[in-house]
Amino acid sequence: MPSIFAPRRLVCRSCGLSRESGKGLGFLRGTGQATDPYFNVLLSLQIETRHGWLWAYNLEHLELIRQFVQAPLRERASWDETGRKMTVVARLPAWIKRAKNRTEILRAIKRIRASLEE
Repeated sequence: MPSIFAPRRLVCRSCGLSRESGKGLGFLRGTGQATDPYFNVLLSLQIETRHGWLWAYNLEHLELIRQFVQAPLRERASWDETGRKMTVVARLPAWIKRAKNRTEILRAIKRIRASLEE
C-alpha cells in the first residue's frame, strides 16, 4: 500500500501536461474552493451553494455523498464504537448533513454530474 506522503504524478488527459508532487500533503481548511492536497490545483468536481462549496475528489466520492444525503434514515455509530466515527461521511460539514438541505445538495450533485457530460 503506498504511503500518503509518497510522490504523486498528475497527467492532464486533454493536453498531456504532467507534474510531479513536491513537498507532500497540504490540507487547507477554509470556505473557498477546494484544491487537491498534492498539487494544489482546483478540483473539477465542485460547485458553490448558498451554504458553502460542495466538492468531491472523484465520482466514487461524489456518489458516496449523494447516497448519504439521499438516505431517509442515517444511522450513527454507537458512542463506544470509536473506529467508525471518523468516516468520510462523519467529516462532512454540518450543512451537508442537515435534512432540510437535502434537495439543494442533491440538485448541486446533479449539476456537477451534468457539467462532466458537457
